[in-house]
Amino acid sequence: MGIFVFLPLVLPLTAWPIARLGEQRLDPRTATVLLTTVAAVMALCSTVCLALLMVVGTAQLPGNPLPDGWSDPEVRESVPRHGVVGKAAIPALLAVVTGCAGALLRHRRVRSRAHRALRGLPGTEVAVLPDSRPYAYALPGGPYDRVVVSTAMLACLASRERRALFAHERAHLRARHHRYLLLARLAAHANPFLLPLRTAVACTVERWADEEAARTVGSRRAVARAIGTAALVSRGTPAPTLAGLAGLAAPGPLPRRVAALLGPPPAVHRWPSPFTTAGLAVWTATTGTLLSAMFSANSAFTLLLLLHAATPLA
Repeated sequence: MGIFVFLPLVLPLTAWPIARLGEQRLDPRTATVLLTTVAAVMALCSTVCLALLMVVGTAQLPGNPLPDGWSDPEVRESVPRHGVVGKAAIPALLAVVTGCAGALLRHRRVRSRAHRALRGLPGTEVAVLPDSRPYAYALPGGPYDRVVVSTAMLACLASRERRALFAHERAHLRARHHRYLLLARLAAHANPFLLPLRTAVACTVERWADEEAARTVGSRRAVARAIGTAALVSRGTPAPTLAGLAGLAAPGPLPRRVAALLGPPPAVHRWPSPFTTAGLAVWTATTGTLLSAMFSANSAFTLLLLLHAATPLA
């Protein structure tokens, strides 16, 4: 195992450049899939390594439930400073489990509360709620997916902008954006170094929905106007969200979203050249992800062999 068991804990730093450049230089759909995959794999690898460190560092503590052979000197010597890092890994792993469990519970609670609020309404794809607060959001799950919008929001938008709003929210539902957002959120709880990727995914899913809405409506300017209007009228309005999915007026880099819609559409599924800044960032994040997977798998396999050799046969 050696020093390699520590590397997956810090290798997420290699994904920081793509967290920023991917949002700006890649097609939003490609960027969302890439960033979410990198975050999920790196989070899993760092969690595995935390668990390995905890096993090695706590095996020799009195009263632990592990077999006596697991405190063998060869096992402890497989990790530098095993005692310190093993004890530190316990609260770290507890924080990971608590954070991820809390995120899942909040996700479930918000979704259940939102579905209960719509109970009794007609089973239509769009639920229009009489409310003086302007908001609109996509609500997946339940008997069917729904777009929820308030009458105050509809009153603020012109006819074409309403079409843009519904196209935007339907794009969220069709592409299951809440799953990408939830994975990115769980990854950030597993390793704080992945927080920039969580923020980037929250932006790229909105850009993805913006582009889908522009293709549906047939006017990028109409979608840009709808985003600007919705952001202005809903400023300061708390809206129920699911794993950070807030819809058309989602918080974030609204000026960049509007500027992107006023420009040409992005090149779909086009990867940047490795000789560009964005291409170098993609390759750096990909290499970091592969190394993280390799080091965590190697450490787990090595520890498994050591523990098997140290455990006496029954």
